[in-house]
Formats: sequence, structure tokens, C-alpha cells
Amino acid sequence: MDSTDMNTVQDAPAGPGAALPGLPLTRTCPYHPPREYEDLRASGPVTKIRLYDGREIWAVTGHAAIRSLLADERLTVDRDKARFPRLARLLVLGRPERHPAMRALLRTDPPLHTEQRRDLQPGLALKRIQKWRPAIEADAETRLDALAGAARGEPAELMSTYIRPLVAMSTHEMLGIPDEDRAHFHELLHHRFDPVPGLVDYLTSLCAAKQRRLADGEQGSGLLDDLARQVTSGKLTAEQFAHYGTVLVVAGQDVTVATIGLAVLTLLEHPDELACLRRDAALWPKAVEELLRFLSLTGGLVRVATADIETCGVVIRAGDGVVLLNPAANRDPAVFTRPHELRLRRSPRNHLSFGFGAHQCIGQNLARLDIEIALRKLFARFPALRLAVPLDDVPVRQGLVFSINALPVQW
Repeated sequence: MDSTDMNTVQDAPAGPGAALPGLPLTRTCPYHPPREYEDLRASGPVTKIRLYDGREIWAVTGHAAIRSLLADERLTVDRDKARFPRLARLLVLGRPERHPAMRALLRTDPPLHTEQRRDLQPGLALKRIQKWRPAIEADAETRLDALAGAARGEPAELMSTYIRPLVAMSTHEMLGIPDEDRAHFHELLHHRFDPVPGLVDYLTSLCAAKQRRLADGEQGSGLLDDLARQVTSGKLTAEQFAHYGTVLVVAGQDVTVATIGLAVLTLLEHPDELACLRRDAALWPKAVEELLRFLSLTGGLVRVATADIETCGVVIRAGDGVVLLNPAANRDPAVFTRPHELRLRRSPRNHLSFGFGAHQCIGQNLARLDIEIALRKLFARFPALRLAVPLDDVPVRQGLVFSINALPVQW
């Protein structure tokens, strides 16, 4: 809680001419959030900022404030209910939510959102996801063996040869994409300017194919097989099948890939912490949580208030835009001791990298499994792994989701 007198609730004293900070998006270090987040925090856990287009919205940096607001149903994600702020100029064009498919889960509020999660939750439960561990581990080992054979002492690029295809494979297994379709599925996802229309068309046809296989007695074990059974029973439509599948693919893979790549870089830049993992493999579950907290790749969650909300000494008015800065919350010193240090022995299970409340990431169990397997297998296979270029030469992509474009390494 900040030093604001909680008995004095007031609107922010900002107007058209007021000097307000902008929204920080640029990292100067790959594994640290923008430095300006600390300046925002110094102004309080909830403060006004001005976007590139002049619109004023609330930026929330405090862990307690974000956690409370994420659970508040007076904040909406439904773009039909309010005019949503555009956080960056590049997002004005080509926004994916113009597709009806991208509204499932991502742009719905309870109770509809609750119903949608109920359709998907059984297939994404922890016990179900753990069934894929042997297949993902085997794929990781196969890819690392191939990488070692191909590199022959020369530098290798991990993002394209190991991390991205491993995450894609785990997604295929979880969904139940037929082996013969995987090359086409990969092309739709990674080689189209806009992957959504092609994915919807493919998944619509896949729904019919899975229903035919079910009728022939082939049950299948993927999440899409579960959904096909619900279509056959009349609980879902083929359109809902396609929309669910599209959202799960588009919303999940890129962030997981980026997190693994940046986690490799971060561990290589923190050799003492990496040495702890090498000495004690039982630390890996804690290490994954700490890396998720420490890295926090997204630039925030956007909401709009549908009613007045009093919080932290200010009033967020109905219609106000809000950006919940998860990376700042994950570095909140009121919650995490020495938050700017990577400490793999801590237990940061209350980090907000997967959000909180009704819209908490539904695919977090698979993301955790992918991250843990990818990192553990990589560092076990190559004990002498190191960057092949200076840290400053690793190509990065700034924006609302921070990522690295390539990760050259050697061993």
C-alpha cells in the first residue's frame, strides 16, 4: 500500500495540458522490465499515464492492486462494451481481435467466459497435461541429439532449431493434431501474415474429420478430441470448436517460446544460479516459477472500467482504460525480497505472470511443463553451454511481448 491517505479518495489531477508519463515499453536489458516502471511505482500503485495518441489511462504497478483489480468484475475485457485503449501505435493496424475466433476466452467476461473455460478446463488440467511429459521429453532429447550432430563445435541457433519446434510439438500433442497434418499446421501458424483465417478453416475441417473417426470408434486423446465429442453431443458447435482451437494456439505458443529463449539467456548470464540447478535438479520447479516472475515478458493486461472503482486512494471512473503492469507487480518490493535479483531458491508462487482471477491463463500448466523440460534437458545435454555472441548482440524484439529473435550459442 502506498502513502496515499486512504480516507481521501479523489480523481487524478490530470487534464489535457498536464504533464503525464508515457507507457514504458522498451527494455534496456533483456531480463529486466523497463526502468521507468520504478518511476511509476514511486508515484503510487495506481497512477495516470498518457498513451501515444494522447489518451489518458491508469497504469497499475502494485502487486496487491493488480491482484485485486484482476478479480474485479467491474473491469471488462469485452471490446463491445467499451472503447479500449491502444497501447502502441503499431497495434492500431492488423489487430487479431477483429476475427470472431479471437473473442473466445480472450474477449469475454463472466458468465460467458466461465462457461467457455468450463468447456476447456478438463483437457488442460495438470494431471492431463502431465501425460504428455514422456513424449515432450523424448522430443527434446531427439532434437538436442540432432543439434549436437549438426553443430560439430560450431555455434548453433536455439530458437529455430530447438525451442520453437519443441513448443510446437507439445501443442500438437496436447491438441491432438494428426501427424500427417502437422507440417500444414506449422505453415498456417508461422508462414502467414495473418494466421487466424487459415487456422479457423483448417480446424473446422478437422472437427468433421474427428467426428468421423469418433463414429468409427477412434477415441483420440487430445483436447480437440474432447471438443469433437462435445460437438457430436450437441453441446458445442463446429464454429466453437474452431474458435477454441485457434485461441489456444495463437495466444499460447509465442509467449512460451519467448520465455524459454529468454530464460536460457538469463541463466547463462547468472552462472551462480545456474550452478545451483546443476547441483540440485530438485530445484527446477522453483526455478521455473522464479524465472516466470523475474522475466515477465508481457507489457501488461488491458481493461476498461464499466463502473466507478475506488482503489488505492483514487477513483477509476466508468469508461477509464487501465493497464495492469504484471512485470512491475512481479518486482514489487512489498511482496518479493530483493525483487530485482534472480534467486532460484525462492518460492514465488504468487507471481502474476499468468494473471489472476477469472482470466488467469488457462494454458499455464502446459507452459510450465514446456519451460521446465526445455531448460532442464538443454542444460543437462550441454554442460558447457554459453552465448556465442556478446549479450548486447543478441537480437531482440521490443513491444507488448518482449522476445529474442535468435539465440546463438556454443558449447
